[in-house]
Amino acid sequence: MREALTAAASRRVTRPAPLRQAVYDALTELIVSGSLKPGQHLVEAELAEHLGVSRQPVREALQRLQTDGWVDLRPAQGAFVHSPTEEEAAQLLGVRSVLETYSAQLAAQNAKPEDVERLQELQREGVDALAAGNVERLVAANTALHAFITAVADNAVLAELISGVSQKVRWYYTPIARPRGKEAWNEHTQLIKAIAKGDADRAGEVMRKHTERTTDFYRKQIAASTSKD
Repeated sequence: MREALTAAASRRVTRPAPLRQAVYDALTELIVSGSLKPGQHLVEAELAEHLGVSRQPVREALQRLQTDGWVDLRPAQGAFVHSPTEEEAAQLLGVRSVLETYSAQLAAQNAKPEDVERLQELQREGVDALAAGNVERLVAANTALHAFITAVADNAVLAELISGVSQKVRWYYTPIARPRGKEAWNEHTQLIKAIAKGDADRAGEVMRKHTERTTDFYRKQIAASTSKD
């Protein structure tokens, strides 16, 4: 863990953000980015040292991380990064599929020419990141493209619901970003074409299949990983 935290030293907590929240946010980002991996033992003293805080806010953050499903606190063993189960992934990604399908339909109805241009820019960034094999850029581009579609959809309630699942979606997506990449970005191309044409039904169908394929890919990965253990 020390090596992973050292590599992520730029994420040291800065004040005056509320300390418990800042530590929670920093640890969540380390988990989402893969710096702290599923099943990894989390040592309070090491986390406190690398975040530049005392152990108390780390302990408080770990309690909240357990409540939110990011960390498992085991009696007499300590804290460990949670390892998502296949069922957990299916449930969360299934909800994401429903929300983003509707988002794509609304985006197709609302998109202006400049919105389509922005989607195409994000698409090019993703394709370039895939060609470079840069996972961090790839995940960022994927997140930005989906977030922009939500913004174009222009539905505040929908945006809030998607925001509630987006961080864990990014966590699940990171380890499959490269192997799923070529197919996923080809699907994005079809999605952008449907939005550009204002075809809400087609955009919704492409997004539904896109998110379902991502879910299936992730579930297969979990099954393969479980079979090796």
